[in-house]
Amino acid sequence: MRTFEDTYRHKGLRKQLIQVLRDKGITNERILEVMNEIPRHYFLDSAFDQVAYEDKAFPILEGQTISQPYTVAYQTQLLDVKPFEKVLEIGTGSGYQAMVLGALGCQVFTIERQKKLFDFHKNFILRGKYPSIKYFYGDGFEGLPTFAPFDKVLVTAAAPFIPPKLIEQMKTGAKLVIPVGEGEIQQMKRVTKNADGSYSEELFEQFSFVPMLMGKNQ
Repeated sequence: MRTFEDTYRHKGLRKQLIQVLRDKGITNERILEVMNEIPRHYFLDSAFDQVAYEDKAFPILEGQTISQPYTVAYQTQLLDVKPFEKVLEIGTGSGYQAMVLGALGCQVFTIERQKKLFDFHKNFILRGKYPSIKYFYGDGFEGLPTFAPFDKVLVTAAAPFIPPKLIEQMKTGAKLVIPVGEGEIQQMKRVTKNADGSYSEELFEQFSFVPMLMGKNQ
């Protein structure tokens, strides 16, 4: 069961969460603004209603998680998205991150490999509010060559390496934000594609994500 009512209490808890994110170093006020608008509790079972605005990850379908709000804000800030940019997201998960990008004015193409999660989004209550988000069932390592090239790419699972096909589908100067590492802890990287097809890397904080897996899961 889910609760699709956004009460004054929910709104008050969101404001508190936004202040927590600000205190942790998120400086992009536009990101904080859209995260203050999106009801995170809609993405969780009603059992989590009392804690939905804590700065924590929580379980969703298929053994996946909705990312910690700080992680969402951090990755989005690193990606430095602009309105109307084409953004490829690998790992739709709960759909919360995609809707943050959609609320920022991006044209979002998001891939989910878990069929049950993909199917869940077909009738999700907020889907109609963000028509700029397009949902795909597929293998994130393959990207979406039909819709390439992309201005930005965001990976929301722990990648064992930087997938070469994602680099191929980026415009020159495009940026990819991706947590890389096969253990429990990953290094957040921002990758910029160079004109000759190579790329340069910047290293940022360490995080812990569920693993990025190859193929599609029925």
